[in-house]
Amino acid sequence: MHSKALAPEYQGALTKLSVNASLTEVLAEGERHLKEAELAGSAQEVARTGLAVAEAHRRLGHVQEADRAWKASYRAARSAGDQGAMAWALWSGGTLARQRGGLRLAFRLLRLAADLGKAGGDVVARGYSLAGLAETGRIQGDYRTVAALHEQLLAEARARGEARHTVWALEGIAQIHRNTGSFDTALAMFEEAAQLAGDADDRRGRAWALRGMADIISVRDDDPERALGLLAEAELTCRAMNLSSALAYNHKMRANVLYRARRYEEARSVYEEALAEFRAMTEPRGEALARLGLVKSLARLGRDRAETAAELDELRGTLDRIGLLNARDMVDKAYAELDVSPADDLVPAAGTAPVDDMTAGVRR
Repeated sequence: MHSKALAPEYQGALTKLSVNASLTEVLAEGERHLKEAELAGSAQEVARTGLAVAEAHRRLGHVQEADRAWKASYRAARSAGDQGAMAWALWSGGTLARQRGGLRLAFRLLRLAADLGKAGGDVVARGYSLAGLAETGRIQGDYRTVAALHEQLLAEARARGEARHTVWALEGIAQIHRNTGSFDTALAMFEEAAQLAGDADDRRGRAWALRGMADIISVRDDDPERALGLLAEAELTCRAMNLSSALAYNHKMRANVLYRARRYEEARSVYEEALAEFRAMTEPRGEALARLGLVKSLARLGRDRAETAAELDELRGTLDRIGLLNARDMVDKAYAELDVSPADDLVPAAGTAPVDDMTAGVRR
């Protein structure tokens, strides 16, 4: 039996905040209580309320403010000798690092957080930190390494009746199945996550589950209208809670659905919207993925093949620098789909004539 979803990152004076509170409300309450804690000279309360401030800034896309806030929370927790609060601050910092594309830093901070959570006896902080490690590995594309950790965390969350963490684990495992081609299993798990999130009143978790369902329904069933309907439902939650990152990824998925339906002009417009949102919050992974979709849409709309190849080359380098193991595969598929070649393949050998087919039409 699962309980109602809770937000353990809202701590100290903020424990009564709902998991569904808008991020602007969380930020305002967090900053108010943080000032009170600073005036009272309570390092532990500064650390705990500062965590909510850091997380609200991160989820709103305020990366510089989030960076300052988690570090301040960690310093306060260290001065108070509170290992659990130190773990939570490092978890926030590691999550921010992943959001900003710093996967190596994310792994380092999240490992430290997990160790401190264990040392401090904070089971939830340790669980969230291990989940962060699992998610970072999954985003990187290292499915073999992190699949077992996802399953372990799912079992632990189910045993403790933690609905929100169970939803997260289900969605993570579903995404691995989706990315390895097991669409039926993935859809069933996303549907279970959506149902559980709804029952537990976890609106954020349900929004992400609906996004996953829409993706598979678009790919497997070729049913763009149903997929777009699920995304529209999820978008209402994203806007109501000011979930900037989730909204940007929702829009990128909407563009994916439109692209698969060959509605290339609509897809182009939505990819551009998502790209602007990712850039506004300095989220390089989302930005690169939105750019990839935009490149493909523009190619379908008749963009010059040389320009398409050049941007794909740049994107491949960008994604490799971020550290995504599956990045080259993604771009290679785009080269093949659009019938263009990497620029390196088009440089003529000495004494040969240059390849002169760069203005040919794009193959459908």
